[in-house]
Amino acid sequence: MGFLNKLFGKGTKTGQGTEAEAKVEQVITGAKSGAKVEQVTSTKEPEDNLSYRTEEELIERFGGIAFDKQCDFATVIGNNNWNIDMSKEEISFGPNLDFPMQVLGTFSHSSETWLWAWANTKSGLSEHITQQSLQLKKYGEDQEIDLLSSSSFDFSKDELHRIGLIASGMFDASAYYIADYGQGAMLVTIKSDLVDHQRQDDHLRVLSVFPQLISQFEMNHKIALQWYLEEKGYKISDEGAQLIATKGGDRITAEFDELSRLTNLNG
Repeated sequence: MGFLNKLFGKGTKTGQGTEAEAKVEQVITGAKSGAKVEQVTSTKEPEDNLSYRTEEELIERFGGIAFDKQCDFATVIGNNNWNIDMSKEEISFGPNLDFPMQVLGTFSHSSETWLWAWANTKSGLSEHITQQSLQLKKYGEDQEIDLLSSSSFDFSKDELHRIGLIASGMFDASAYYIADYGQGAMLVTIKSDLVDHQRQDDHLRVLSVFPQLISQFEMNHKIALQWYLEEKGYKISDEGAQLIATKGGDRITAEFDELSRLTNLNG
């Protein structure tokens, strides 16, 4: 997870750090407000009606496009420190970079445990800011996915990216962010036109993003790439051991072995 952690995993502590179970208002301090972006937080469910019954299937479905969005988000926030204002339900990265957020949950570094926002009864969080975590809970219960439905469990901080990618893709968020405050970390998603308008359509990004994604997570490479390319607007021809994707004058060719593992990716 080194690449993800390097780009997106750390912020600078701006409040008094506590354990994940502690009151969230004591963790984060208010930020000075800058010019506001559109205050929209997406909580929509997946646009398709398919059911994904495992963590792996969810990463296959949403991992590529969510990872892709993280690159745009990193460009927008640069190396700026983060700050969270719970009263405004915003995370900021300096002047004019204030984004509405959804809190998914918190991670304790000392106990290495994850606690979903919907299960954190001591946090005082409003139901509005935890809507996505509640929807993920229901989805996990319906599909019997323990990652989404169990309130708390032992965890590695690297696994925060798994939840971040799933939530970002499922709810069409602009990005997710891991706000590390020293003793723990809060995982949030954000939705902002400012970030969305940064979206890069360079097809060469696929050649960079996808190999990094499959190096971090277990998945069916062929299925994951097909979903990613469809999200990017490509027309795809499935020729068994090969996928050919075209959009405008751009062309991407992917080759796979008998286990659907990527062996070659060209564009």
